[in-house]
Amino acid sequence: MQIGNYTLHALQLGTFALDGGAMFGIVPKMLWQKENPADEQNRIDMRTRCLLLRDAKNKRNILVDCGIGDKDEQKFRERFKVSDYALEMELHKLVLVPANITDIIATHFHFDHMGGLTKLDEAGKLTARFPQAKVWAQKRNWEHAWHPNEKDRASYLQDNFSIYESDSRLQLLSSKDLGDEIYPGLKMHLSEGHTTGMQIPYIFDNNNSLLYCADIIPMSAHVRVAWVMGYDCFPVTSIQEKKEILADAEKNNTVIFFEHCPFMHGARVAFNGKDYQVKEKIFL
Repeated sequence: MQIGNYTLHALQLGTFALDGGAMFGIVPKMLWQKENPADEQNRIDMRTRCLLLRDAKNKRNILVDCGIGDKDEQKFRERFKVSDYALEMELHKLVLVPANITDIIATHFHFDHMGGLTKLDEAGKLTARFPQAKVWAQKRNWEHAWHPNEKDRASYLQDNFSIYESDSRLQLLSSKDLGDEIYPGLKMHLSEGHTTGMQIPYIFDNNNSLLYCADIIPMSAHVRVAWVMGYDCFPVTSIQEKKEILADAEKNNTVIFFEHCPFMHGARVAFNGKDYQVKEKIFL
């Protein structure tokens, strides 16, 4: 998919599983399991999918989120059914290596989104996986990651981001930056329902657009307005944000990108008179 100067690639970094009830909040299991069947521990199949924006003109390789990574203990991997981390394999298909990544956009610092930012070197010391990359993050989410509330404390693991605490590569954005393009055709929207200060990148030109929805609409089943996660810190806020996102996406024919969906990379949506639904499946 081409938008402006950017060639867009969906990178499949791995699989994992989370509790289906937590992923669908108050939605009864008899409804959500029709689309996302659970295993014997009530976990549903999910993806860690990120988006690569290649700008050949300006020699930029911009990665949105970077998955779980590969430094977690076996107990953690078994709990969440974490597969092998496939980042280098996915980059290799595009004749790239991690050192070629110029920018990382952190939607938020939950482990399944930014765990891959760091790795362990041969001596077991934390180091940057993307040594040349600027890391773009919302200041409020960065601060929240260091002092999270009780509800999402278990999702902010400091080994995933602590080495950037005093690093010049960390580029913190604030609310005054919203609406500004960090690069031509690329700007951030703010979402507060899932966690504090989550940013969702918007890629656009005069004819096409894509919104990387992160955890405000993580899977295709979540295009239904009231289907929000039990993980969300502010579910009513999530519902209101989804109404606005989905209405705008339908109006402008915007592709909404699903970071965790096992069935499609993204979709165009339509309102059916009662709720939103997938109108067209998108694969990048």
